[in-house]
Amino acid sequence: MAMTAGTTSTFPMSNHTRERVTVAKLTLENFYSNLILQHEERETRQKKLEVAMEEEGLADEEKKLRRSQHARKETEFLRLKRTRLGLDDFESLKVIGRGAFGEVRLVQKKDTGHIYAMKILRKADMLEKEQVAHIRAERDILVEADGAWVVKMFYSFQDKRNLYLIMEFLPGGDMMTLLMKKDTLTEEETQFYISETVLAIDAIHQLGFIHRDIKPDNLLLDAKGHVKLSDFGLCTGLKKAHRTEFYRNLTHNPPSDFSFQNMNSKRKAETWKKNRRQLAYSTVGTPDYIAPEVFMQTGYNKLCDWWSLGVIMYEMLIGYPPFCSETPQETYRKVMNWKET
Repeated sequence: MAMTAGTTSTFPMSNHTRERVTVAKLTLENFYSNLILQHEERETRQKKLEVAMEEEGLADEEKKLRRSQHARKETEFLRLKRTRLGLDDFESLKVIGRGAFGEVRLVQKKDTGHIYAMKILRKADMLEKEQVAHIRAERDILVEADGAWVVKMFYSFQDKRNLYLIMEFLPGGDMMTLLMKKDTLTEEETQFYISETVLAIDAIHQLGFIHRDIKPDNLLLDAKGHVKLSDFGLCTGLKKAHRTEFYRNLTHNPPSDFSFQNMNSKRKAETWKKNRRQLAYSTVGTPDYIAPEVFMQTGYNKLCDWWSLGVIMYEMLIGYPPFCSETPQETYRKVMNWKET
């Protein structure tokens, strides 16, 4: 059909084409943003070297030698960054976690013997559930965060089916497991873990990120028991379990034989612990730690992370979170009406 002047024609785009366009766009954006980031990082390291040499009062010859050594290290670092890695470079030891988009494996790098956690994310699931931007957010913060409070990412690569993030392995487990092993934590233990989590949350806020999914599952412990944050953006914002309409539209469960509200604290803690791990890995998830403004999706800020931390502190001391109920939808209703709950 002929087109007249001043008119435009639009053609329907298949899901496959839309996915390819999205992936291509993100690939280009990542390529150029990484180039800029690498340049900025090199400049920062060079400036630090110059400042250190001035403070040491080095002679010109010694400065020249230091700069030469630094240049060789930068060249080697760049070579390592350009090395293409794949699954064949790692030996899978065992599965240590499963999630909505894939699994986490304990792996060993064949040439060095170093142990890592490999997060395997299925591309098809991420694209279908519109999680591409959230996966990118996690990758960005893992790359940008240079401190003691965030799980480090060492490598990333992909194939046709999956995205692979090679991350620091933390043998201490997570806070959820610790809380399930104990009825409650002491005030001293709570003070220690909450203080470290405050520093961790503040560190990512300083980078301009809001976590939005602070919960015991995402507080990992290193070999010495120190806290590190994980899972940035994977289960937040667009996850169906965290959408207000999901809870509103859930079919009401039949009444239970007992009332959670009438339980004593000990029975509440026992019931919570019994259902906790099942909720963590279900498609529904648990809304206990999510701030009301995140559910409402009408605008939120860094305060939503501090709300979540307050809920965790309550659970550490009491044995269960303040809004826990028999069902996720009842918990959601309590959170949304927190002033009257």
